[in-house]
Amino acid sequence: MSLLQWEDRFSVGMDRFDRQHHVLVDLINELHESMREGKGQQELGSILEKLIQYTRVHFASEEEWMVQYQYPGYARHQASHESLTRQVLEFQRQYQDGTIGLSVQMIHFLKEWLVNHILGEDKAYAGFFQAGRSK
Repeated sequence: MSLLQWEDRFSVGMDRFDRQHHVLVDLINELHESMREGKGQQELGSILEKLIQYTRVHFASEEEWMVQYQYPGYARHQASHESLTRQVLEFQRQYQDGTIGLSVQMIHFLKEWLVNHILGEDKAYAGFFQAGRSK
């Protein structure tokens, strides 16, 4: 059973970003499932690295559009991206140092952050871009 199921309410109405959000959901689920199955540190570390790298790609993609179309909430949105990136990189550093293991709390943090970010900040930019396309 997946930790996070894609729901229609997560759609921002932009295929490019919805596909990227799907990948992020899948990676969080992969990390969760591997942890539940007791996979080794190396495999968990590899999945965490994939999640970090893809998150960077996704954030850059969103931010590129925001700059290009002069999204007024860009600075706040970018700050949210930077905050999560710092937090996850710190998780990764501690995991690699052996000071923490991947935990249910960490996985749930990632899940909750993604859901809340999509339903809050990403839905806000979706409205902005959709309104611009209808003019």
